[in-house]
Amino acid sequence: MTTLKAKLHDDLTAAIKARDELRSATLRLTLSAIAYEETAGKTARELSDDEVLKVITRETKKRREAAEAFDKGGRADSAERERAEGEVLAAYLPAQLSDEELTALVAEAVAEARAGGAEGPKAMGAVMKAVKPKVGNRAEGGRVSAEVKRQLA
Repeated sequence: MTTLKAKLHDDLTAAIKARDELRSATLRLTLSAIAYEETAGKTARELSDDEVLKVITRETKKRREAAEAFDKGGRADSAERERAEGEVLAAYLPAQLSDEELTALVAEAVAEARAGGAEGPKAMGAVMKAVKPKVGNRAEGGRVSAEVKRQLA
C-alpha cells in the first residue's frame, strides 16, 4: 500500500473513532474512488502516490464544482457541505502555487517558447508542455491554461 493511501486509511480510522462524520464520509468516498481507479481496466493494480494525488485532486475539483452548482440552485446548505469536504481533501494535496508564483513560471515558459520561435496563440501547446512539469500538482490545469492565454495575448 502506498504511503498516501495508508495515511488516508489511518485518518479514516481516526475519524471514525472520533465520530467525525464529515471527515469519515469524505475519506470513505475518496478511498472508494481510489479503489475504483485501481480496479479499472483489464488488470487490477496498486496506484502510486502520484496517481493517488491525481484522484484526490479530481475529487477536490468535483466538490468545488458541486458547491458552485448548489449555490446556483439556491441550496446553500449542500454547497457548504461540499466546500467542507473539499477542505478535508485539500489537506492531502501539496501547497498550491500563489498567483505570483504561477505568473512567474508561465512567463519563464513563454520566454522559452518565444526563443524557440513560437509566437502568439499558436504557442499555447508549446508553452503548456514546458510549464506543466514545473507546475506539477501545485496548480490546476485550468488556472495554468488561463494564465498562459493571458500572457500570450
